[in-house]
Amino acid sequence: MISFEEADTEEKITCLHMTFYHPCQKDQMMFSCLNFCRPEQVRADEVAKFGRDSNVCHYNLMDTRVSRIQFSLQFYRKLNSSECCFEIKNMSKKTKLMVDQTELGYLNKIDLPWKCVILFGDYQILAETQEGASMDYFETYLHLSKVPILQERCLPSLQPIPETGISSPSFPSQGKSPTEIDENEP
Repeated sequence: MISFEEADTEEKITCLHMTFYHPCQKDQMMFSCLNFCRPEQVRADEVAKFGRDSNVCHYNLMDTRVSRIQFSLQFYRKLNSSECCFEIKNMSKKTKLMVDQTELGYLNKIDLPWKCVILFGDYQILAETQEGASMDYFETYLHLSKVPILQERCLPSLQPIPETGISSPSFPSQGKSPTEIDENEP
């Protein structure tokens, strides 16, 4: 029996939490092959691939509109640092991938922000990285959202800005019909 002093130190593992949403998820079962609410270990030297090809992708989306390999995530350690991060790469020739406000075309890649929203087609994925120290592997923990991620994050909706350039909730418009003004009037 190993004594307490001789036991290996338990390493904190980097975990990527991913919350998935699609408006037709109840009817089309596109997430039926994903393991939700259970962490999965992935070796650090493996590339985590998401798409519909079960021969290539570990994370399968059962949807013909999804590319064979939609995107990939590569775990890496920053140069001269102990910080571990993820790099996301768009593997789809047909569909652009949005990571927060950054659009990725085919084979474009960027560092995955610590917390971001990944969008392609009607898919919304909230990705949140929980930092760890293990260099051998990382974990993924998948969740399913019943409400749109963009709605859940309370992102402001794009509302038209009046020609005056002032957009303020202090101008109540409820219950009033639009008034037409002649631009030549003083």
